[in-house]
Amino acid sequence: MNLFRSVLPSPFHALMGASLLALILQHPAWAAAPAQPRKLTNTLGMTLVRIPAGSFHMGSDEPLPRLQKAYPLAERERLLALRDEAPVHKVRISRAFYVGQTEVTVGQFRRFVQASNYVPESEADGTGGYGYNPDYDAEKSVRGDAFEGRDVRYSWRNPGFAQDDDHPVVNITWNDAQALARWLSQQEGRRYRLPTEAEWEYAARAGTRTRYHSGDDPRTLLKVANTFDARAKPLWPKFAAHALAGDDGFAFTAPVARFKPNAFGLYDMHGNAWEWTNDWYSEDYYARSPTLDPQGPSEGHVYVRRGGSWHTWSLYARSSYRNWNSPQTRYTLVGVRLVMDAPK
Repeated sequence: MNLFRSVLPSPFHALMGASLLALILQHPAWAAAPAQPRKLTNTLGMTLVRIPAGSFHMGSDEPLPRLQKAYPLAERERLLALRDEAPVHKVRISRAFYVGQTEVTVGQFRRFVQASNYVPESEADGTGGYGYNPDYDAEKSVRGDAFEGRDVRYSWRNPGFAQDDDHPVVNITWNDAQALARWLSQQEGRRYRLPTEAEWEYAARAGTRTRYHSGDDPRTLLKVANTFDARAKPLWPKFAAHALAGDDGFAFTAPVARFKPNAFGLYDMHGNAWEWTNDWYSEDYYARSPTLDPQGPSEGHVYVRRGGSWHTWSLYARSSYRNWNSPQTRYTLVGVRLVMDAPK
């Protein structure tokens, strides 16, 4: 009480009971200055942005007619498969956390490999990764998309197209991502990890309820994301009709942070590289998800990845879209973005 007497005008002194003290401490003016920095840079040169605690509505339950109007080329079966995004449910993230401002880059991953002597799975198991090969017989590919593998020629070092150190690293397995998080945690004495699916969507939306943090119109992606558009269309004529009618300047991965960030200051939450989360995938999880800090199912067979990639159609780059892979999957489209726990 003496502290407040020294700073409050005398008319308030007689009113300083416990209830009034509690009200004052809850006033925004007392909580305005965070004790933690908004951004941090770690030992690998990653910039991490502090995301405040808060609540949001997770998922999507757009009616089928509305989706058909927005994405007229998508077959009915594709749109019906989006039912795992429902029901929309309120989620509360109870603690602030730090998240990578960008996806982990090739240069950052290389520094990790060199410093830790970790051997990524695409090299350790002798089977390699996937890579883009324009001469590959697409009829042999399950997807018909000119990505061949597994092949020892391909790994995080070589996805079949040119990358600089500031491009997002791809061909990264879920296990590789966990190894990176463990090593950073040991080096810095702070807990690094993959985001939960709820944390990822909360960070991606940054307060929005639209399909993308840039709005509902797929064309808005051209300003904020590197996805499948006119620049990539000539390389995949089979998928040409699904390309955005615009050119983002990149047929493959783009250097990170080349496009506009979302309201939290995060880059490439749509496109460039799919990002692993820590959650097992379950089609019906949203129907039983807890409101407070959901952690995903307790078991499963595949892990959720989010956000889309440089090769992704706009339908699949939405904030609510859920995809998945086995933890050993390494692919030309899949990378990682890390989270660091904020001190209590």
